Amino acid sequence: MNFAQFGMVAVAVMVAGAAEAQQTWVQIEAQPNLRAAEERARAYANVFPDVQGFAMNTGWYAIALGPFGSPAEAERQLRQLRGDRMIPGDSYLADGGRFRQQFWPAGGMPLPGAAATAALPPPAPNAVEALPVPPGAALPAAPLPGEATPPTADARAAQAPTAPAPAPALGSALPDETEAEARASEALLSDDERRDLQAALAWAGVYGAAIDGAFGRGTRASMAAWQSAQGHAPTGVLTTAERAALTGAHRAALDSLGIAEVADEEAGITAALPMGLVAFAAYEPPFVRYAPKDGSGVTVLLVSQQGNQATLYGLYDALAGLDIMPATGARERGAAGFRIEGSGPDRHALAEVKLSGGLIKGWLISWPAAREAEMGLALSALRDGFRATGNHALDAGAGVPSAVAGGTLVAGLEANRPARARSGVFLDGKGTVLTTVEAVEACRRITVDAGTEARVKAQDAATGLALLVPLTPLAPRATAAFAAEPPRTGAEAAVAGYAWADELDAPVMTFGRIAAPEGLAGEADLARLDLSALPGDAGGPVVDGTGAVTGLLLPKGGRADGKVLPDTVSFAIKAQAIEAFLAREGVSPARSAATGAMAAEDLTDHSLKMTTRVGCWD
Repeated sequence: MNFAQFGMVAVAVMVAGAAEAQQTWVQIEAQPNLRAAEERARAYANVFPDVQGFAMNTGWYAIALGPFGSPAEAERQLRQLRGDRMIPGDSYLADGGRFRQQFWPAGGMPLPGAAATAALPPPAPNAVEALPVPPGAALPAAPLPGEATPPTADARAAQAPTAPAPAPALGSALPDETEAEARASEALLSDDERRDLQAALAWAGVYGAAIDGAFGRGTRASMAAWQSAQGHAPTGVLTTAERAALTGAHRAALDSLGIAEVADEEAGITAALPMGLVAFAAYEPPFVRYAPKDGSGVTVLLVSQQGNQATLYGLYDALAGLDIMPATGARERGAAGFRIEGSGPDRHALAEVKLSGGLIKGWLISWPAAREAEMGLALSALRDGFRATGNHALDAGAGVPSAVAGGTLVAGLEANRPARARSGVFLDGKGTVLTTVEAVEACRRITVDAGTEARVKAQDAATGLALLVPLTPLAPRATAAFAAEPPRTGAEAAVAGYAWADELDAPVMTFGRIAAPEGLAGEADLARLDLSALPGDAGGPVVDGTGAVTGLLLPKGGRADGKVLPDTVSFAIKAQAIEAFLAREGVSPARSAATGAMAAEDLTDHSLKMTTRVGCWD
């Protein structure tokens, strides 16, 4: 169909349908202010004879083609024009319910009801040349005078309002279709349109399978469920009017959030982001940060970094510790990725990150609890539209590198820090943790493993030991095996612990030796260490050269007589006393059968894997 034919058909359809109370439009664009809308309408008018513009009840300005005499005709035109890439790919059908005062053509009146539409002038000469559309382009509008590049679909979506627009209603004046007619009109849908319909069904909460464009039993059941919810006959085949209502409502919801595909070549990521709620802020490797827009309270981080499993775990700790990630929620971490959910009274958040081929890519989105109802669509769009592109990650030199572990800021965001942080050791595959009473005293909330909530199962004031169980099961990389024999004077010893818990979210090894197999006053349950430990090390395992746990480091404290001990003097509760405490609580720790000494690097790796950070939160 050429432009002249389209013009004659459009005018004929408008005149024939003028007497109908319900009209259907092809909405091709919306702008946040009148000046921008007039400029875009003028550009489109160089190509199309039936461009009209209306102020909307959302405060925005719509540019539309039509009206058409029936939804079926409008849908055919929409399909034709999108297929020829003459209108943006995200154009959709609108019933005019949100249209108010007409601003284009100039001097327009409020939206007419049955008034006939006068014929519009023919398209401009050389209209095709005035509308260059490279392959894959989303917006084929002619450039304005003095405008180097037409606004992209992303730019238009980036200014979308934050409040969801009302879903268009199915008007009683829309023509009915039989099931056979509905199937016939459905058969004309393109693959993209079929996928769009499934996405709309998923948004409506009735479809949960793959968005593949295949209308099988699941899709048919979802259509029937949607029809029933709308009070229509549940045939499982949507009529043209029903499809227009469903996809129009879905598109309006997307527009309200400004969902737009963002391709970040620097990070090697393409993602669908709610650009009506966030705006690009900075590159802060390994993050691309999108800050809240117009007070939305929504934050998005795109994650892009080269690395391995250790790097992945460092990112896990960094994201789990952010102030915008509530500490309460499910945590899943494996060798190839992690997922963190955060749910608090005022804020919710979700992060998903994967490691593949030496590249770590993923995202985090955080939003106020007050926006929970509308964020489901943004989450679905982000999850479904996210993909890693290329074989590279964000250059560490781009922007300002972000602190991944430690410090008070990560990607320009406040890191959520516990009031006190100590160490603990994993006892079993479920994540049971042994630590000290001092680590968990007067805590409103306790976390282990960088954010998993735990509770105190038992504690013993005499030994200073506390036993913790996670509220959700963990999968420690290693667990403690206790030495069968007590430590000997002069034997080498090392402590694995979070020595710099406030600055470094990773355990370290501190090496020393056994100074004496008892306390200064001859306490049999204690061992005195010649080792310089820091407060964060307390609760960490003391190991011998074979990797067996010989004790648990106790916190330093002043003597009752007021004397201060040297920095190199520390004490540990011995393994035999620990086993007695655990036996009373029904816990049977593993015994070590190792005999030969480990290489220093192997000992370090083994010891750090069974050590966890214990956070005490006010």
